[in-house]
Amino acid sequence: MKHVTEFRDPALAKALLAEIARLCDQIGATREKPVHIMEICGGHTHAIFRFGLDKLVHEGIEFIHGPGCPVCVLPMSRVDECIEIAEREGVIFTTFGDAMRVPGTRGSLMQAKARGADIRMVYSPLDALEIARRNPEREVVFFGLGFETTTPSTAFAIQAAAREGLKNFSVFCNHITVPEPIRALLGDPHMTLDGFIGPGHVSMVIGTHPYDFIAQEFGKPIVVAGFEPIDLLQSVAMVLRQVAEGRAEVENQYARVVPEHGNPASLAAIADVYERRPSFEWRGLGEIDASGLRIRPDYAGFDAEAKFGVGYGAAGPRHVPEPEGCACGAVMTGRIKPTACPQYGTGCTPETPLGALMVSSEGACAAYWQYGGARGAAA
Repeated sequence: MKHVTEFRDPALAKALLAEIARLCDQIGATREKPVHIMEICGGHTHAIFRFGLDKLVHEGIEFIHGPGCPVCVLPMSRVDECIEIAEREGVIFTTFGDAMRVPGTRGSLMQAKARGADIRMVYSPLDALEIARRNPEREVVFFGLGFETTTPSTAFAIQAAAREGLKNFSVFCNHITVPEPIRALLGDPHMTLDGFIGPGHVSMVIGTHPYDFIAQEFGKPIVVAGFEPIDLLQSVAMVLRQVAEGRAEVENQYARVVPEHGNPASLAAIADVYERRPSFEWRGLGEIDASGLRIRPDYAGFDAEAKFGVGYGAAGPRHVPEPEGCACGAVMTGRIKPTACPQYGTGCTPETPLGALMVSSEGACAAYWQYGGARGAAA
């Protein structure tokens, strides 16, 4: 625990908060004219509220919550297709627990399970692979979901299935990438962003160079950060220092975990198993070019879209409109805070969610609900 304690040291936190305040004063940041820093990763959003950093930093800092929650950005149509596959005769549908309560137009996977579908929560795609080995007479489908953090593990499972010649295992691939939606946000003339806190776990896989365009093309600083309070405070200070000095660079605060060029074994597995989709739909952002991955033809036998004829493997993706009054898209793109959504805390609660942001472990609405956030001030 000593290692964790060092990253939660009160004296160091106070020193960093003082530096942040000094830099804010130097920049001229105020509540009326704040520095807008987007934390891309939903894990960072939860850490900010869990440790109360939003209340501790200088009033000239405004955290903008980005689209870095892969469950949250999944369009409702893809949840519907999960349920469609899961309800096929002879199918065992496996998924991470995070996705069980995400609503589609026909309810959630948990509700489909209650209706009789064989849906099982797993902790790894390798768990799904083991279920396939033990049930050769059943079709076992794994819900491949997540950013570059979880993409390699799904790739390794597909490679293992191919080596073993398993015919009853497939993946419903919904893996997506981080840089492309950030480019889309930076291209939005209505977005006001001064810098970014970069995702730590994603960067552990892909390294830091995929973010070069943020600094080079858009002139915005980005600092890849860890998840402890000292990590985040230091990263905010590093962003502010760049702003104060008129610099825009990619910096790596999380160097103890994130290598500059990423993880070679993971990147090799991704390149072997997947290729880019021409486009992929993001909830709240619409279709984004080259932002999703699909399984390569060499592994087509493990592609659930092709095997079951759904989604992009069928006639084409179908669009499902958001529930009336639901502002998930505006929250995920940082246009509004969760408490500004008219459904927050009324039509949308953890017990009766309208969107994934309220039930995902990385959702911004879940962070506000669990840790208070601005809920009290808005009430």
